[in-house]
Amino acid sequence: MDMHKLTRELNVNNEAKIVLVVADGLGGLPMEPGGPTELEAAATPYLDELARHNTCGLMYPVLPGITPGSGPGHLGLFGYDPLQYAIGRGVLEALGIDFDLGPDDVAVRGNFCTVDGEGLITDRRAGRIPTETCAKLVEKLRAIRLPDVQLFVEPVRDYRFVIVFRAAGLEGEVEDTDPQRVGARPLEPKARHAGAQRTAELAAQFVHQAREILRHDRPANMLTLRGFAKRPDIPTMRDVYGLRAAAIAVYPMYRGLARLVGMTLPARPLQLEDQLNALRRHWDEFDFFFLHYKYTDSTGEDGNFPGKVKHLEHLDAQIPTLLSLKPAVLIVTGDHSTPCRLRSHSWHPVPVLLAAETCRPDRVSGFGERECLHGGLGQFEARYLLPLALAHAGRLQKYGA
Repeated sequence: MDMHKLTRELNVNNEAKIVLVVADGLGGLPMEPGGPTELEAAATPYLDELARHNTCGLMYPVLPGITPGSGPGHLGLFGYDPLQYAIGRGVLEALGIDFDLGPDDVAVRGNFCTVDGEGLITDRRAGRIPTETCAKLVEKLRAIRLPDVQLFVEPVRDYRFVIVFRAAGLEGEVEDTDPQRVGARPLEPKARHAGAQRTAELAAQFVHQAREILRHDRPANMLTLRGFAKRPDIPTMRDVYGLRAAAIAVYPMYRGLARLVGMTLPARPLQLEDQLNALRRHWDEFDFFFLHYKYTDSTGEDGNFPGKVKHLEHLDAQIPTLLSLKPAVLIVTGDHSTPCRLRSHSWHPVPVLLAAETCRPDRVSGFGERECLHGGLGQFEARYLLPLALAHAGRLQKYGA
């Protein structure tokens, strides 16, 4: 039986609240043999205390050995099989800035980057330019004209922007142009099948014109394209889990993913403290809260071990505020691992902590990768986390006689 068909049948409505805290890129690695991971190096007394009295484990966002993008990583956390529901990054970015994608639209995420005189990428994120600079560059790109297509170019945040190609018959199956490393040239957009050839040609024309427009704008003197996609058909969390769900996220992509699965976005917070205030204000309106914390990921991508440790400690300091609201279930985990040692997403399983009055305590004495390896949740796929949370919240009835 399909998991969603089962949860529809077993769903129970009650007043229990579930809070899912996602520290993006939570999992890490030691920088040297025998050393601590970022999470193990951080002083996290509140998370450690929760771990001692509840249950922990390690979680595979997709499958063992598979390195997940942020989209698949979060889909698993929301109880969707990320192999069944493939969602392009462009769609998530567009929905995250409230762009109304239609049936003829193909969305793609753009990254401003830096190239040298030979056209080789020296910085994939253009020095993480501020959003104000991004908006000015996007205004320049709006001068681009393509034949027989409506073109939209919108700023997102920092070095990120969105392009939407609108025309009948376009398909989204086009390869990314980001080579995912420095010292290489941006790739040409290539169609994965004949039906997407026109989209690839339009993207190539866009890049050609953009190269001329941006060539004097260091550090953002070039761009790469990622996540060509059309909006998919996906059931909502209210439909499959009976949850009135809310997303309290800062970055547009995560807001877009939440919107796609039917979450309400009640606020546009800027900092973690603002997110907690928004959660408190809307506590009575929803059953499920997704709170996203980005900075553990960005510091991991930058290889900034002390910075990631600092952000983990900042998150830990807010745990008493969350507990004061008395959620029936509190989960703290990540959507994937981003070890500072690798400066990228990785395939390593992610620590997860589930706190509820109905937990069966294990022998974990602190919240970290080594401890969670021995936790009572074991090692499991992320798509089973939400059903576990529903069970602990009393929101699933017995299956069968």
